[in-house]
Amino acid sequence: MQPKPQPPERAPEEPAPAPAPHWALVALAMAMLLSSLGISIPNVALPTLAEAFRTGLPQVQWVVLAYLLAITVLIVSAGRLGDIAGHRRVLCWGLGGFALASALCAAAPTLPALVAARALQGAAGSILMGLTVALVRTSVPKARTGAAMGLLGTMSAIGTAAGPTLGGLLISGLGWRAIFAVMVPLALAGLALAWRCLPADAQRGRVDHRAFDKPGTLVLALTLAAYALAVTAENGAFSSRNLVLLALAALGVAVFLRVERRSPAPLVRLSAFRDPALNAALAMSALVSTVMMTTLVVGPFYLSRVLGHPAAVVGLVMSVGPAISALSGVPAGRLVDRFGADAVVVWGLAQMALGAFALAALPNMVGTPGYVLALAILTPGYQLFQAANNTAVMMEVPQDRRGVISGVLSLSRNLGLITGASAMGAVFTLASGSADPATAGAASVAHGMGVTFALAGGLALLGLVIALSGGAFNLGRSGDPPPRRGGNS
Repeated sequence: MQPKPQPPERAPEEPAPAPAPHWALVALAMAMLLSSLGISIPNVALPTLAEAFRTGLPQVQWVVLAYLLAITVLIVSAGRLGDIAGHRRVLCWGLGGFALASALCAAAPTLPALVAARALQGAAGSILMGLTVALVRTSVPKARTGAAMGLLGTMSAIGTAAGPTLGGLLISGLGWRAIFAVMVPLALAGLALAWRCLPADAQRGRVDHRAFDKPGTLVLALTLAAYALAVTAENGAFSSRNLVLLALAALGVAVFLRVERRSPAPLVRLSAFRDPALNAALAMSALVSTVMMTTLVVGPFYLSRVLGHPAAVVGLVMSVGPAISALSGVPAGRLVDRFGADAVVVWGLAQMALGAFALAALPNMVGTPGYVLALAILTPGYQLFQAANNTAVMMEVPQDRRGVISGVLSLSRNLGLITGASAMGAVFTLASGSADPATAGAASVAHGMGVTFALAGGLALLGLVIALSGGAFNLGRSGDPPPRRGGNS
């Protein structure tokens, strides 16, 4: 008797489209808003927390650092967990965990308890930040992917811009605990929307824990933690401690590569990095994040020391960038849908380079109007790049790898922010000719700003060279679908 022929193995099916794509997009936007608020809203509370817990600024800064470190360390693992257990399911875990952690922050009796709760909140935030981008592809029609990515960029900008203002109002009216308590109902509302409106996961039943690379996750987490701490100056200066941590981070990379090559279910398939388009996208994302961090590092010193603005005016001028970013996110996404991701990436990088060079020159020529005009050039360029780059990376990634690729993309952005805060701050300090730019003369600060933003413009141009070289993008095909990239292993 001849054996019965077996049907060919089928690739994992895509989940059914979201039953209500508009509400699905609202759920993703809520998740992105919460992860951004978690970064921005506590900053304004640091003086209040120092007074409440009777401690100094270096100690209360860990309320901010604990969240950022947790996101940076766990975001790739969060994406991989989503690939294994289901993107909707894990996002709902993240929203529930974010609500719980926010409540623990609001009720924290001591500073160590608050820092621990913030680390838990950051762990949940890594899920929100990593999986929102991964879920776009299955939550909205393919033709609207760019617009959806633009909306997520808008919500991130709104969270960044609104956090300090909302936090200040809550602290003045209800005390510091309110800035964490307000995120509890927001997270629960997002959880309800996500569970009801996002497309069902293809994965069913219990999660196969053997598919999760625990050794690789641990090594990567320790490596990223060492790097993040290595590029963080202690009391404004680098020391041998930073060099030791940097060496440990380099060793961690080597160990991680060895572990992944031997793992039957690697956290990150190293073969994905044979794709030059993915590597280009990650490099450009890190460079662009470094440029944007420069505005946050240098801007306050220039506005206060050179232009002589009081703190309130400095805050108002600094909010121009996030406000423009919030307004330009959705239009940027629509341009991606209209002209194609590849062309818009180049457009965005060129505009960012122009904006950075304008920041190096215009404020020193015409003062505050020049600063605002340069931001009005730089920030929309950033949104164009973000919407296009995210769309190009995620459009053709297979369903079972979208979480981890989204996590790697977010990791490159976070590492760029961390590196930018350290490296560009060091460049500004050296170019100002003073150990402390806060006490340097106006001329020194102005010179330091010009040098730093000239370098930032060079970084944007480097990103543009990467985009145009090596076949990273199929340019000149306006309106065509973005090229296949990223997930083939």
